[in-house]
Amino acid sequence: VSNASDACDKLRFEALNNAALYEDTPTLQVHVSFDPAAKTLTVRDNGIGMSAEEAVAHLGTIAKSGTREFLARLDSDQKKDANLIGQFGVGFYSGFIVADRITVESRRAGLAAEAGVRWTSDGSGQFDVETIDRPARGTDVILHLREGEEEFAKTWKLKSIISKYSDHISLP
Repeated sequence: VSNASDACDKLRFEALNNAALYEDTPTLQVHVSFDPAAKTLTVRDNGIGMSAEEAVAHLGTIAKSGTREFLARLDSDQKKDANLIGQFGVGFYSGFIVADRITVESRRAGLAAEAGVRWTSDGSGQFDVETIDRPARGTDVILHLREGEEEFAKTWKLKSIISKYSDHISLP
């Protein structure tokens, strides 16, 4: 949820200079959903998204923070305005505590639908990347829950975790 919020903040910041990045969806959102039958938990945002190159660079390395690179490119006045974005990159990989596979589907704002990317890994250090059609900008992070972790596909559990750890997020 924090990464999704960061992606929305990055889009808001980049759109200050290029409002076309909002495409046809100016309202930024984060959605959490689950499918008990498929044993999946999905966090979806319509933030900045990632290109295939960004997915490999940012998801392919544990504790890699694309945010750190993003902030490093800003001048000092811009950095003051962008202190809203997370810095660590380990949160994504903590998903492997409860998931035996994570799939990320994304498209960077401003790129064509045909430039979507699907990144998949079982957490072993290897990953697969493929190009997909993705009409909407943003990112879906899909956790394929391990056997015995089905409680993370229940409303009460998700509401408890989200309210405990994500109450500071400015997006609903």
